[in-house]
Amino acid sequence: MDPGEFDAAGWDERGVLPVEVREAVARAGWLGTDIPVDHGGKGHSQRELGELCAEIGAVCGSVRALLTVQGMVSAAIARWGTAAQRAAWLPALATGDRLAGFAATETGAGTELSAVDTRFERDGGVLTVTGGKRWITFGQEATVFLVLGKLEGKLTTVLVEADRAGVTTEPVRGQLGLRAAMIAHVGFDGVRVPAENLLAPPGFGLSQVVTTALDHGRFTVAWGCAGMAAACVDDAAGHTARRRQGGVPLAAHELVRSMLARMAVDATAARQLCVAAADARDAKEPGAIAATVMAKYAAARAAASASQDAVQLLGSAGCAPDSRAGRFFRDAKVMQIIEGSDQVSELHIADHLLRRYRTGESA
Repeated sequence: MDPGEFDAAGWDERGVLPVEVREAVARAGWLGTDIPVDHGGKGHSQRELGELCAEIGAVCGSVRALLTVQGMVSAAIARWGTAAQRAAWLPALATGDRLAGFAATETGAGTELSAVDTRFERDGGVLTVTGGKRWITFGQEATVFLVLGKLEGKLTTVLVEADRAGVTTEPVRGQLGLRAAMIAHVGFDGVRVPAENLLAPPGFGLSQVVTTALDHGRFTVAWGCAGMAAACVDDAAGHTARRRQGGVPLAAHELVRSMLARMAVDATAARQLCVAAADARDAKEPGAIAATVMAKYAAARAAASASQDAVQLLGSAGCAPDSRAGRFFRDAKVMQIIEGSDQVSELHIADHLLRRYRTGESA
């Protein structure tokens, strides 16, 4: 499948990623990019996964979001699932036979996920799930949800199939960005699932399972944002080189050239941080999570800044319904919020920096 064939503007306008597109993405093997080969995936490196997300992100954030949420749930199962769970779930996720939803956030639990109200109750070999989740990417189409809740007062996660009795979805439409990501609010009203759907022991839900999923999400979001920023630089540079004002190309104006330079530098720096994060992850370095947080922070800011400047430079063309820069202007703001807002990311980055001095390590 060629990202150049995406009708991203049309999907965004209609608020739907067509089923044939999702099926084509699955056939291309993108949903299993970094899932191990022995579980039906391609087993590609983190650098290869990142490059794919950048290429897709430069065209359609909603398709990139599909890869992100599928990868988040797959990563959690691959890291924390039993051998039986990995064998049962990962091949179906790799091929797209199962579409995943990451069901963690609630009305009163966004950044502070430990405040979730969703409850799991155990009755022999059955778990009952009760609660409501908000803003679930591809929640309208997911066939299985990784749900964060509390069992016996301890945070844990459970895999819940969407076709079980008591699962309801409420489509969300007209949101600021990622309008084709088929977001939904999802309810679980006494949903009964087998106890073997429990992923990791109680107490490991947030600190281990969800942390793994969010780390994977930040990484793919970072690369997608790097792709968005680079695309905005290309659109702005191409337009200002062709557009004439006062008898000269728009790019001949010094202020325009300054804007282009800043955009290019920020986009390039963000990409280099993404590369550093990918290398750290592939090498399984201790600082890989911190490198990912830094990459996501920089790339989301670069995408937001570049898209804003691109819309400004493109003028009316940047405000057109089919404008990539205009669509990215909306999407980029969402990217600054999800998988860790700028402010939360700043705290993580500062803590990592200061920890090096507290432990006596050199700068």
